[in-house]
Amino acid sequence: MVAAPHAVASSTGLDLLRSGGSAVDAAIGINAALAVVYPHMAGLGGDGFWLIAPPEGDVRGINASGPAAAAADRSFYTDSGDTEIPERGAAAALTVPGAVDGWRLAHEEYGRLPWDRLFEDAVALARDGMTVTENLARWIRRDQSVLAADSRAAATFLPGESPPTAGQRLSQPALAESLSTVATTGPRGFYEGDLAEAICGGLGDASPLEPADFERYHAEWVEPLSVDYRDSVAYGLPPNTQGLTALQILGVLEGFDVSAWGDGTTDYYHHMTEATKVAFADRDAWITDPKIMEIPIDDLLAPDYFRERRQLIGPDKTLPIDCEPGIEPSSHEWTAGTPGGDTCYFCVVDESGLAVSAIQSIYYDFGAGVVAGETGIVPQNRGSYFSLEETGINRLEPGKRPFHTLAPALLTKNGEPWLLYGTMGGEGQPQTQAAVVSRIVDFGYDVQRAIDAPRWLFGRTWGAESRSLSVEKRIGDQVIADLTDLGHTVSLCRGYDETMGHAQAIRIHDNGTLSGGADPRGDGAALGY
Repeated sequence: MVAAPHAVASSTGLDLLRSGGSAVDAAIGINAALAVVYPHMAGLGGDGFWLIAPPEGDVRGINASGPAAAAADRSFYTDSGDTEIPERGAAAALTVPGAVDGWRLAHEEYGRLPWDRLFEDAVALARDGMTVTENLARWIRRDQSVLAADSRAAATFLPGESPPTAGQRLSQPALAESLSTVATTGPRGFYEGDLAEAICGGLGDASPLEPADFERYHAEWVEPLSVDYRDSVAYGLPPNTQGLTALQILGVLEGFDVSAWGDGTTDYYHHMTEATKVAFADRDAWITDPKIMEIPIDDLLAPDYFRERRQLIGPDKTLPIDCEPGIEPSSHEWTAGTPGGDTCYFCVVDESGLAVSAIQSIYYDFGAGVVAGETGIVPQNRGSYFSLEETGINRLEPGKRPFHTLAPALLTKNGEPWLLYGTMGGEGQPQTQAAVVSRIVDFGYDVQRAIDAPRWLFGRTWGAESRSLSVEKRIGDQVIADLTDLGHTVSLCRGYDETMGHAQAIRIHDNGTLSGGADPRGDGAALGY
């Protein structure tokens, strides 16, 4: 079974499974297809993260996030008069895109099909054109001014100098050539050959990226983090991701009788929001590149610590929007940035039981908002999250990896994978994960019902300057009024609102059958055979 946020990408993954491919093969093919059909959320110019669970053996993780360029020190920007790193344009492209090398690591260990076979659909979609969905058309309209500011982005995504409409065909021949290069030269061909030079040359002097930055980069295997939740174990990735945050929310919830609240009640949404606040306080204080600063992960995931943090939460009181971390850094000044961005989450289980939970992003919608030269590749603007201040865990330093909201997740039971889940949505990712897990584990929902159910998002949505509690209006007037009376600042969203993310999930049942779900807030599908 596969589950992805675009049905065409899901079809690609299923075809690779039917051709004898592994879950890893299918996941790479899905990601490559998403780079074409969801160019506002995924691409060769971005980062990626993986959790891989063999049917027997330990869960493994891949961190495929790239560091800041060697020349990307604060003076690179301040000498030009910048007080902040630009969010768009070539100057925003300052971190090495890591996703492709993550594909390499996974395929070397678990691939079955030849490397070039994984890219056939993606190359054809880019070369011959793909059908624009209403979702993609809406994002192109939203970002028209950003895309129009770059001639190559405009030529690619604004054919005829206007946004395409849903149903229109959109081709990306330059991207097809780059995908073909990756397919024929192998993953390191993205980092050690003409393609890296073309990307850097296309960005020009405004970007600090150089071919040597690409050549030095290698994705890495990492040890996942975990916490107990009911009779299962939840896994996430360590910093520089907010996987720690997602696990903290579940660790806090573990001590509550969630099922007693009832789904859809004021108690449910209130406690979920409060658990998020205490986890976000620690996230903003601590999560950075662990190579730069030692992070007390064991303390932040300790049962006694969860018990202490749980005591802050009451049924009749509301914590401050920005509450204090439970373990405050003593060796540095800390500042919270503004996490966000757009993402593609996808998951796969193959016939052997190998399970993949993966996520990939170019950060903002359409990343840096430019196309790198003649490559057709949209570079991520992940580095724009860095600060030009001289202090704080978020400050820019050469070779430093930025904080990532990207957080694939999975649950195991009795040592075997049984639920893969994740979503796009910046600050919403750990919250939607908690929603999916609680609704399946505590309320007994099937996968699709858990994904469909009304969602909330505490934090910053696209364009928001401050945190509030956004809720889908299906939650109901009385619950919304009750949450407001408790002191929450509540904002209403549409019944099924994309700001809540695109969640996907696959459940592995005890009898070996699979059930999957894809989010109606996106264009995805769960497909199996």
